Amino acid sequence: MIDLTKDVLKKHYNISEQVINLYEEALGDVTNVFKELDAIREFNQIKVLKALQEERISESHFTHSTGYGYGDIGRDSLDKVYARIFNAEAALVRPHFVNGTHAIATALFGNLRPKDTMLSVCGTPYDTLHGIIGINKDENIGSLRNYGVNYKQIDLMEDGKVNLKEIEKTLKEDESIRLVHIQRSTGYGWRRALSIEDIEEVIRCVKNVKEDAICFVDNCYGEFIDIKEPTDVGADLVAGSLIKNIGGGIAPTGGYVAGKSEYVEQAAYRLTTPGIGGECGSTFGVVRLFYQGLFLAPHIAIEALKGAILCARIMELAGFEVLPKFDEKRSDIIQAIKFNDKDKLINFCKGIQKGSPIDSFVECEPWDMPGYDDEVIMAAGAFVQGSSIELSADAPIREPYIAYLQGGLTFEHAKIAILIALSKVLKN
Repeated sequence: MIDLTKDVLKKHYNISEQVINLYEEALGDVTNVFKELDAIREFNQIKVLKALQEERISESHFTHSTGYGYGDIGRDSLDKVYARIFNAEAALVRPHFVNGTHAIATALFGNLRPKDTMLSVCGTPYDTLHGIIGINKDENIGSLRNYGVNYKQIDLMEDGKVNLKEIEKTLKEDESIRLVHIQRSTGYGWRRALSIEDIEEVIRCVKNVKEDAICFVDNCYGEFIDIKEPTDVGADLVAGSLIKNIGGGIAPTGGYVAGKSEYVEQAAYRLTTPGIGGECGSTFGVVRLFYQGLFLAPHIAIEALKGAILCARIMELAGFEVLPKFDEKRSDIIQAIKFNDKDKLINFCKGIQKGSPIDSFVECEPWDMPGYDDEVIMAAGAFVQGSSIELSADAPIREPYIAYLQGGLTFEHAKIAILIALSKVLKN
């Protein structure tokens, strides 16, 4: 960091000399790690470019359909582009998905029937899926449980690995298991994201016992972090959000489902209605943004990953426990920091908010956020509301007080906000 930048940071953001020194040490440690990420970025950029070219995308695809949206070539061709990128038979990419949870729910409800069983092999899924599944909830809110779909889970082992022996045993004992849910990212847990190799191993285990079981991967936060996606290693179905990695910070809303045609079609029937599926649905003029965001996504995802890696190293140098560590292989963009202190956790999130381009003057506070059992604090000063490919940090207010940082459209912005947040933590 040049001296001029130091002076500006000190003047405008009151960054201490201690934090500047920690940053310089951390940057020296992560430089070699960054070089490895550039190769992944280039590989995925070629993959996206080739898919756009093979589908002969032109300006005519940037449609603005209304009403029923029949014959929207931009929408239909985008599905084909996504299918190529995921090496899948089909894809459903729509602005009608309000978030990643909605895309996941659509895939689950579309492919599960009464008396089927859904098996989660990564322990309890992310908080917002609890209401969808009906975990520990008896109220009649239209959950899978209310519709007669059963639920089982297998917890991860102490080392964070998936318990393959228990999966095999459970599949042999219960013939009703129709869908195996694999959560790639960490959620609000203290574990590493599942690598593509981990996911491949789980799928192989499942298929060896029950070939017709649907292997479904919650792919949120994982796109373009590796040179392969879960569908490249046998996943039957994946789903995610366009305001995370794959939207490139440009998509204003939406989600996707990709995989085998029969399962994507069932999801489409759930999104709209049986008999119509993906053939209907106007796109409100956002298709160009979806294409442009997808084109930028391989670059943006790695920028966000670099910010997470820097955060891991500088917070570790400052004395906090982090997961993953800066030099460990990653499979999502999330960085967990364990504070063991409620006030330090809140101050970190407030610091990220202060370093945001939007609503930097706002003081984020813990609140009862819909879909969560605990109060949640969320720092998210984004151009797109709730966009977690833009820099954000959030945390449930529960011990051991772990913050989850993700996103960053540019490494430079992530760096500045992290320095502000660390300064706020160390000063209080």
